[in-house]
Amino acid sequence: MRIVRLRALIDHPRTGDGERAAAQRMLDRILTTTRIPQGSGDRTYGTRHHRAGRHASVSRIAEMIREDIALTRVAFTTSTQSGQPAMSDPIADAPAEIIYTVSAPHDSEIVIALDNVPQEWGWVPEYGIATVGPALRALVDELADLMNRYNRDGADIGKRFFGRVRVGGETLVW
Repeated sequence: MRIVRLRALIDHPRTGDGERAAAQRMLDRILTTTRIPQGSGDRTYGTRHHRAGRHASVSRIAEMIREDIALTRVAFTTSTQSGQPAMSDPIADAPAEIIYTVSAPHDSEIVIALDNVPQEWGWVPEYGIATVGPALRALVDELADLMNRYNRDGADIGKRFFGRVRVGGETLVW
């Protein structure tokens, strides 16, 4: 169903260029999730590494990640019809009041920050201490996975950038 929605969005004549490009990246992500990341020697490239281009700046990659998050929030909202299996996406299923900020504060770092996360949705009390709940953990892991699809790594090449996912003032994924 997501593939059909994305293809319809890509093919629609009134879809803007930025939205079309983000939809194409999302479609590529869905279609390549079963593929193994390509590598050369001991190098490993994320499935979206080629989308940004080898000379793209980290700020451009952050912008592409921001577009992917925005498109996921809009295109994959659950509208399950009766008799159809429910589709789940941690980004689309997250509360609408969460504010996502993607920034490149340094030349080699991308930070995805989440603000305004509802306490009852994101954390669970455990022995009197609020710990990260399963829904927030799934969202953070999905955001980290999305970010790392633009990355590369290897002994002779190094990472393209270092990524973090933060909630409030706390880094949950490094």
